[in-house]
Amino acid sequence: MLRVGGLTRCSASDFPGRLAAVVFCQGCAWRCGYCHNAHLQPRRGREEIAWPQVLAFLERRRGLLDAVVFSGGEPTQQRGLGRAMRAVKALGYLVGLHTAGIVPRRLAEVLPLVDWVAMDVKASFEEHEAVTGTRGSARRARASMQLLRASGIACEFHTLSRAGSAPGRAPA
Repeated sequence: MLRVGGLTRCSASDFPGRLAAVVFCQGCAWRCGYCHNAHLQPRRGREEIAWPQVLAFLERRRGLLDAVVFSGGEPTQQRGLGRAMRAVKALGYLVGLHTAGIVPRRLAEVLPLVDWVAMDVKASFEEHEAVTGTRGSARRARASMQLLRASGIACEFHTLSRAGSAPGRAPA
């Protein structure tokens, strides 16, 4: 179902104002030189966690955690993302998503299941392809931004500072 490359069991910083588990989805098509999760870029990871194990953990944490955030890698590359989000919702959790907007079509499919989104904007649209190493990445990121802004879902857009080294946040 979902290829999981890692799990943070409790985070106070990945979903605003909530305690959350973070599910790190395996696989990312972009090759940003500054990626801090480069081990999640391959479609298959060396040490994947079975999705049923993640669900069993989340079942045990009901009442202790508020939310589950799908991060990556890039969650929208996985066909099973919607099913996984529905399973998490059925357990009573809020759902968060960290994305770079790689697959706008899938983002549109899962937005009705999501309570909050953080989108990484990798560079200006003029420089986007040079940063991601992927033709068409700016077009896809722009389409995803437009979907998010039109959705009314609480979201943040994460950017790099002008110096290119310190993370910043741009309000939606």
